[in-house]
Amino acid sequence: MTAPTLNMDKVGAFAQQIGGMLAGGATTAMMVVGDRTGLYAAMAVGGPLTPAQLAAETGTAERYVREWLSQQAAVGIVTYDPEAGTFTLPPEHAAVLASDDSPAAMIGAAPLISGMHRRTDQLVEAFRTGAGIPWAEQDPATFESTERFFRVGYRNSLLAEWVPALDGVDEKLRSGAKVLDIGCGRGAPLLLLAQAYPASQFVGYDVHPESIETATERAAEAGVSDRVRFAVDFCQGYQDRDVDVITFFDAFHDLGDPVGAASHARRSLADDGTLVLVEPLAADDLATTLVTIPMAALGFAASTFMCTPNSLSQPVGLALGAQAGEARLREVLTEAGYRSIRRAAENDFNMVIEARP
Repeated sequence: MTAPTLNMDKVGAFAQQIGGMLAGGATTAMMVVGDRTGLYAAMAVGGPLTPAQLAAETGTAERYVREWLSQQAAVGIVTYDPEAGTFTLPPEHAAVLASDDSPAAMIGAAPLISGMHRRTDQLVEAFRTGAGIPWAEQDPATFESTERFFRVGYRNSLLAEWVPALDGVDEKLRSGAKVLDIGCGRGAPLLLLAQAYPASQFVGYDVHPESIETATERAAEAGVSDRVRFAVDFCQGYQDRDVDVITFFDAFHDLGDPVGAASHARRSLADDGTLVLVEPLAADDLATTLVTIPMAALGFAASTFMCTPNSLSQPVGLALGAQAGEARLREVLTEAGYRSIRRAAENDFNMVIEARP
């Protein structure tokens, strides 16, 4: 076979593109360092700083800080003043990197990428065998990052946008409802709901004992243990009945048998109950997703490393994937027996599907 003639301009352009991707991967590791050592937080309030000043502020070693700052300047995260020898984190960049409390915070996603890198060998073996990888076998940074990054979106949208968009749910929660969250992880959305609706009772179920332990600690810290509890159970194991609201926050697509899980939830709901799926935003076909969803690249990477392997590790192993799209989710809910299904809300990251039994 004759080797194709290469367009060297295209080769060079693509090599530069790959170089940027490699720099991005390396920068993510540097972001984790900046987060865990408090470098971003110190720069957010410190103004222009020399490496020595930043090291003194954070109790770190100046030589390491100098190298870290140089890398951050190279990718445009911080700016460098050569005359003064100082580095500055612009306030707009600080809003994204310096604190989880910012509405624009994305720093919590950085440990997720580190967790992927530490599980590469395991995923390569799964590619060869087709075996699944249970959620519990992911790197611990994955659990930390999932809680931190998704909590920002829940804090921004859950109470202000999503609950009001659900038919009659706000009123039920105010008067006193029974709510279950399935695949609750460390409990971030359920804690927000418990704080906002003190008349209601909330229960979170997850198969990962360590996450349930952390969620229980979070509930005590938030002062809502009187109305929220967490327990280890799986998506078709809980025995609750006449439930007003059942939620799946970014967890439904991870299930091996989402049809069975939705059917079990339907049997557990009251006659006028509501199922709520919060799922990653995606179109109904790959071509549209690739050009319309800004986070598609990260979403498919997370799906490859975590969501699809988790589903394949469970019975049925339907493996919806993190970018399943509304039409596919509707098919699953229809098969599970739901009579009314609609998209109630969305933001840049998630869509909210409401279903009635």
